[in-house]
Amino acid sequence: MLNNHYKFALLKSIQREWDMLLYTVERLTPEQMVTPDSGGWSPKDNLAHLTVWLKALTGYHMDHKSAEEVFGISKEMAENFDFDRVNANTVEQSRGRSAEDILDELKQKYAEVMARMESVPFEELLRPRFPDDPGKAPLLNWVLGNTTEHFREHRANIEKVL
Repeated sequence: MLNNHYKFALLKSIQREWDMLLYTVERLTPEQMVTPDSGGWSPKDNLAHLTVWLKALTGYHMDHKSAEEVFGISKEMAENFDFDRVNANTVEQSRGRSAEDILDELKQKYAEVMARMESVPFEELLRPRFPDDPGKAPLLNWVLGNTTEHFREHRANIEKVL
């Protein structure tokens, strides 16, 4: 019964950060949506980035698919995985897409993640993500890192253009 309470709190936390992210995005003008910040990323780029990492949460961390498949990268790039390089690749791949298209895809992926989270027993989230991890870090770490924490981080980046 206690795990049901924790799962409810987790889902509420994810939803709260998601709602705050969307509230921030909805306040942007079309021009602001494509205005880069000092780091060179526009809000549109941040949203494309979040979409890819939600895909990584389910595809890579939960379903154990390969990095090549999930991120659409080469085998060489996956073997020498570099977050900055993968993130730059993600942004570059989304350059020609509209902000509307990217936001729609993000919303769709978020709905898929939440449906998946509702179906996963909380106990499964407490199991180690990597069987050979000496620290036995639970899958929950990646759930939080790719949802609540990630939404908060990129909302702060997006707010810089407001």
